[in-house]
Amino acid sequence: MDRDLSEEDSVVDLSFEAEGPLAPPVELLERLPSYDCLFQGGGKSQIFFPPLEAPRRPPEQRCWSSFLEHRIPVVTEEVAREALLSFVHSKCCYGSSAASDIVIQELRQQILCRYRLETFSESRISEWTFQPFTNHLVDGPRRGTSPRLWDIKVQVPPMFQEETRKFQVPHSSLVKECHRCHGRGHCKCSGCHGACMVRCPSCSGAKRRAKQPGRCQMCSGSGRHRCSTCSGRGHKTCATCKGEKKLLHFIQLVIMWKNSLFEFVSEHQLNCPGELLAKAKGENFFKDENTMVYPLVDFPLREISLASQRGIAQHSATLASRARVLQQRQTVELIPLTEVHYWYQGKTNVYYVYGTDHRVYVADYPERYCCGCTIV
Repeated sequence: MDRDLSEEDSVVDLSFEAEGPLAPPVELLERLPSYDCLFQGGGKSQIFFPPLEAPRRPPEQRCWSSFLEHRIPVVTEEVAREALLSFVHSKCCYGSSAASDIVIQELRQQILCRYRLETFSESRISEWTFQPFTNHLVDGPRRGTSPRLWDIKVQVPPMFQEETRKFQVPHSSLVKECHRCHGRGHCKCSGCHGACMVRCPSCSGAKRRAKQPGRCQMCSGSGRHRCSTCSGRGHKTCATCKGEKKLLHFIQLVIMWKNSLFEFVSEHQLNCPGELLAKAKGENFFKDENTMVYPLVDFPLREISLASQRGIAQHSATLASRARVLQQRQTVELIPLTEVHYWYQGKTNVYYVYGTDHRVYVADYPERYCCGCTIV
């Protein structure tokens, strides 16, 4: 069970903070009882396994008689021709006269099923991070014991919407001297190595330019020029502590909400590319949404039943040890597919009308003016 946090345990949202470089050696930090594994793992990010889930609800008995009786509006010859004309008008190199003059000979129609499983899960990892210390209040171990990662309550985003957020774990903050500049607030300039001056870029240190009389104008004949990287100071503000000399180290909780997707389209006997049907718009016939869903073992189409079992098993095996499932949703959509046989100028050919929005796929349109267009 998640425990409620008091005001002193308030979680700081770091989602919009700039990320700093890697943390310093672990021996510089103190051990926190709830996060010993961070020290055992060398200070690297650690995945925290979610708590065990409650027993799943018993499966429900479903009646699929409506599936056997369900009918999607039939694609007529008029609808098939209008769909082709609309498709042709969207192509700059396709002529519309052929679409108007073809003789439609046969319509072969088939209804496909698309099964989709979505699993919305939450995973949490912890890692040491730091930011410049600006003399603000330090929420350290003296203020209490840091809660374990899955005891920290946060606002969950809308279901099935992916998001990643970062939070500062309460009572995990430690103030230490900056490990990069050793508390000086500045570091030796990498451009001049602390010398303040560099070789003149105009004369390359020769004090005069080749094939030109007189001394170099840029360096006044000295062969040296003020370092532009540090403006001649010999050092730069420390990029790690931003000149503050100290760093605030703390354990960062990273929460990732992810939506895993499994899709399957039933087999068909027509020669229409499967990748188009996978994206086709269908009519939603069945929807089941709950914390955990059960396979559709009794669905009238066996391949959909097997796909449901396979998808749920895959998601369960993938997420069981590293994430907590918050919600699952499985749907079955009906996708109409029509193979249109037509005659034009002595030749017969086919095109396909698919989806409830009557998209068209034609592999060999008879009136094309160039070969540079995509025909799908």
